[in-house]
Amino acid sequence: MHITFRQMRLFLALAETGSVSAAAKSLHVTQPTASMQLKEISQSVGLPVYELVGKRIHLTEAGQALAVTVRQMVQTWESFEQEVDGLKGLSRGKLRLAVVSTAKYFMPRLIGAFCKKHPDIDLSLEILNRDGVVQRLTDNRDDLYIMSMPPAHMDLADEVFMPNPIVVIASTYDPIARQGPLTLKDLADCRFILREQGSGTRMAVDQHLRRMRFKPHIRLELGSNESVKESVAGGLGIGVVSRHALHGHEKENGVRIMQVEGFPLPSVWHMVHPAGKKLSPAAQAFKRHVFQDISRRAKG
Repeated sequence: MHITFRQMRLFLALAETGSVSAAAKSLHVTQPTASMQLKEISQSVGLPVYELVGKRIHLTEAGQALAVTVRQMVQTWESFEQEVDGLKGLSRGKLRLAVVSTAKYFMPRLIGAFCKKHPDIDLSLEILNRDGVVQRLTDNRDDLYIMSMPPAHMDLADEVFMPNPIVVIASTYDPIARQGPLTLKDLADCRFILREQGSGTRMAVDQHLRRMRFKPHIRLELGSNESVKESVAGGLGIGVVSRHALHGHEKENGVRIMQVEGFPLPSVWHMVHPAGKKLSPAAQAFKRHVFQDISRRAKG
């Protein structure tokens, strides 16, 4: 089987973009050239590696296996390039991060400080819901992953780096917001506005409420913290969000934290990657940066 490294990169681009034209553009070749090289890959493998259904590209079983293999090879090669640059006294490379949406409230600060220290490192950031991050983790598409509820079924290198307290919020105009402390029973008649099923915050909240044998009356399930806050501010009910969504404040933009027994719900942020994965020098540098930054801020 003979496939060139450039053809491997082209196929990986096809797997990640789902488009021959987009893959060709990313490698700066013409679409006919890309199509010819992809055909050569299938011929070399001896099986079709993708198929066109309607107007969409779908990888075959062989293609999916090839994508996993090529991704591992490309990441290993990029890590080698970074190590060689380090031996030459250079500090450059690529860093790929995937984080859950709630992490957007603190990740830009951490990333900004890192980029100032390492301006020659190209950084890619994906902000997704938990299911999206878990899928990228399963596919091994990034260097590091930030989430509050890592998947229990995967063998991961997992390090906790920061608290993620989960709080109950109400509209600042709602009389219940000024009451307290309250119990969950006091909220039995309230309408709850929660994150969507599958989000890390929702999973932590559901686990806690099951332990407390409390079944909330759910009015809305929403896909972002901003939507939850806006709905609560509009008087549609009370919400449960990460305290990071309020930028560390007691109240913000029409909502305030309620005093409810059992809250803030303890939760933490995890930095994970597949257990057998060797991190690139750039990823190792980012991990050191995050833990040093958090430690420094904790000390005041």
